[in-house]
Amino acid sequence: MATMSLAHLRKGFRSASAARSPSPTRSTTQDSVSLLSYQTDGSRQRSGSVGSKVWEEEDEQEEAPAARPRGWRGKNAKMPLRWTEQAKKEATVVLDEDFIPNPEDAYSLRHSEYGFDENPAHRSESTWGLKKRYLGDDIEEPSTYIFVFTYISYALLQLFGHAREFFGKLLFPGDYVNLRAQDGYAPLFSDFDSFYTRRLKLRIDDCFARPVSSYNYLGFAQSRGPCADQAESVVQQLGVTTGSSRGAAGTSALHIQCERLMAAFLGVEDCLVVGMGFATNSTTLPALVSKGCLVISDELNHASIRFGARLSGAMIRQFKHNDMDDLESILREAISQGMPRTHRPWKKILVVIEGLYSMEGDLANLPRIIELKARYKFFLFMDEAHSIGALGKNGRGVCDYFGVNPRFGASGGYIAGSHDLIASLRLKSHSHLYAEAMAPPVVSQIITSTASIMGPAAISFAPALASLPSHLMTGEPGLDRIRRLAFNCKYVHGALRKLGFIVYGSHDSPIVPLLVYGPGKLATFSRLMLTRHNIIVVLAAFPATPLATPRIRLCLSSAHTKDDLDRLLRALDDVGSTLGLKLSPSGQRMDVEDVIRGGVEMVRQYERDA
Repeated sequence: MATMSLAHLRKGFRSASAARSPSPTRSTTQDSVSLLSYQTDGSRQRSGSVGSKVWEEEDEQEEAPAARPRGWRGKNAKMPLRWTEQAKKEATVVLDEDFIPNPEDAYSLRHSEYGFDENPAHRSESTWGLKKRYLGDDIEEPSTYIFVFTYISYALLQLFGHAREFFGKLLFPGDYVNLRAQDGYAPLFSDFDSFYTRRLKLRIDDCFARPVSSYNYLGFAQSRGPCADQAESVVQQLGVTTGSSRGAAGTSALHIQCERLMAAFLGVEDCLVVGMGFATNSTTLPALVSKGCLVISDELNHASIRFGARLSGAMIRQFKHNDMDDLESILREAISQGMPRTHRPWKKILVVIEGLYSMEGDLANLPRIIELKARYKFFLFMDEAHSIGALGKNGRGVCDYFGVNPRFGASGGYIAGSHDLIASLRLKSHSHLYAEAMAPPVVSQIITSTASIMGPAAISFAPALASLPSHLMTGEPGLDRIRRLAFNCKYVHGALRKLGFIVYGSHDSPIVPLLVYGPGKLATFSRLMLTRHNIIVVLAAFPATPLATPRIRLCLSSAHTKDDLDRLLRALDDVGSTLGLKLSPSGQRMDVEDVIRGGVEMVRQYERDA
């Protein structure tokens, strides 16, 4: 999974460069990666970062590495440098002024890591009003001929690809040796199954291989501040790993504090922290259901949910994405007919959904699901991996966003629910019994970031937080991040729609899928954004998405300022106009400068409509 990385263009702070303070010598790798500017000579420099790696600037610029071979990943692609060489490149001061609002404050954040924006108009709330209809109902689709030409494009790629392989196997058999059995051994790759990878993906692999990956929604991935300092202190005390599973000797006081804090934050009785997001779903579902149970899963659920459901041995049925009528129909049939052949009642019926779907950017229709749950008495499992912290007035996920009671299981690196449920999982879940415990510095960062939202009440669960400055533990800094993210989400979603793009998802979602459709335009869009505007965007295509709807996938952060997003919108408008991607059937086409000038009022209008 990947996201947008946007260089911070610091027009208003260039005069502050003379007063910048020396940057700390500590350099830690965080979850987000900086925007890299590819130069024509094959080298590249860092041109900006958002919650990114901290690059140590050196006085002496090292000699540029030898030229890399071209064509290794698609046509005319450039070989990326190793991260150790990237870190030695001199920073581009024009685009990356390391402005610190208050250099005397050790917890004051770098402007390049968390954009400095005190404008109160650039804040909003992530809530679902009663007047607002469900936001998944307004999905736009282009005219039919767009889909026709998309499928024709794929057909041509298949035709020319098979022709090239037919003649290639005749004239250059050595190039296809890995597709044939040799000396009694099976081929390394299936000829048919790997055709898509060989003939389509590898041609645009330079767009997929760029080092951008982040779900830094609240901007906590920073090199200075309470999260970084607390994590560094924990490394000095406990090291980087416990060296054991939670069920054996891997549970520390820090893990217990984290679980109690998360339970209090979510408003549930107990919580179990898991060290890997994929394992949270894939090992918990087999502990909840087994043979004789029924799992009803949304068709667009994450692979970890599908994998865990298959491991459980339960019967699996899928309902159409966010289609509550289809879900109710399956529930009625399952309850009335029971198991196949015997027609005995199911031992347990478990409905599995995601709070925020990572490829679609839309939210689960939780109010309607709660109504169905009260009527049909099934169990509900909700994956909150992308919604916790990013949605809701208090950052507590989709339950907080919709204003419903959160007392059911939720997962996203943790499992939260009743005490009896969590006690059972501690005895049955493989991630607790066999997997390595979460690393202490990661646990520390979870505690500190959650506490910055929760406020002084968090100190009773994690006493070490009392050592932080009091102004950091009021809860206001964390809530301000949530409000900034809410504004950014409404602004970008609304602006792209007014520019004429087709965008999926809710206005309050930090995930913004911008539909491209044509497979040829997908790679061209990525390359033009890089060459024209020095912005790296992330592609999402088949099999992660349906074949006909490849997309650009933007993930927003509270670290982005409105100036950052304005620069992004100008770049998207330029490239989108060049490629003819403004396909919205609504017909509205506003000028990008008009959209930017009216951005704050547009967000205020969305708030009034709620």
